[in-house]
Amino acid sequence: MKHPIFAANWKLNHGPADADAFLRQFLAYYPRTQDRTVIFFPPALTLHAVHLALKDRTDIKVGVQNIHSEDYGAFTGENSAAIARGAGAKYALIGHSERRHIFGESDEQAGKKLAAAVRAGLTPVLCVGETLAQREAGDTVTVVIRQLRAGLSTAEPAQVAGFIVAYEPVWAIGTGKTATPSDATTVHLAIREELRTLAGERAEAVPILYGGSVNCGNAESLLAAPEVNGLLVGGASLDADSWSGIVRTWATMASPLERRR
Repeated sequence: MKHPIFAANWKLNHGPADADAFLRQFLAYYPRTQDRTVIFFPPALTLHAVHLALKDRTDIKVGVQNIHSEDYGAFTGENSAAIARGAGAKYALIGHSERRHIFGESDEQAGKKLAAAVRAGLTPVLCVGETLAQREAGDTVTVVIRQLRAGLSTAEPAQVAGFIVAYEPVWAIGTGKTATPSDATTVHLAIREELRTLAGERAEAVPILYGGSVNCGNAESLLAAPEVNGLLVGGASLDADSWSGIVRTWATMASPLERRR
């Protein structure tokens, strides 16, 4: 990949006022750059405020944490992909582990939501990952590939090149436990191979992110791992100092060409 992606998932944190203060601090640390992509995924009610705060920073993007699978209708409390795009979103998280395991969303629902994102012109970020029990049973790759196939089941092969995949082992999210670079590489290679099966040579254009207790201390080693094309960060993205340190990691590493050799 030419440029890594740094995605901040704020989850249920930072209202509009807090987000504005965060971004003022972060932007003071982070000058414009074209060698990486930064995406913020704020809560839905904060999304438009973040979009407005970044109106002069076209190098930084905004996404929505969740969308409904339908475009409109009697779905109180939900947000459609079109509404998210109108509020400033360019990306949509699909199938995040918390949506799957807390809210009971199925693989099938992930596929429908991905289709809704595509209809509205949002770039889907399809999240996949195994639980601790599945990992200990040796089912990591089986589970991840099942989720990947279901999530992409509504997509045409030609569309896949415009998507992003994020591997987030459930056992590493918010636990302080992190997959080793070797662990991440093993799963990312399996994802890449499945993407090749589904989309042929177009699969090479799909960024695969790692997420799960990423912080300033492990960001560099994870980014240096083969097939890790960026990071999806939760808790460590809530503090402007911590987040700026993570996104600036790329500048302190070897050039992309040297890193991939």
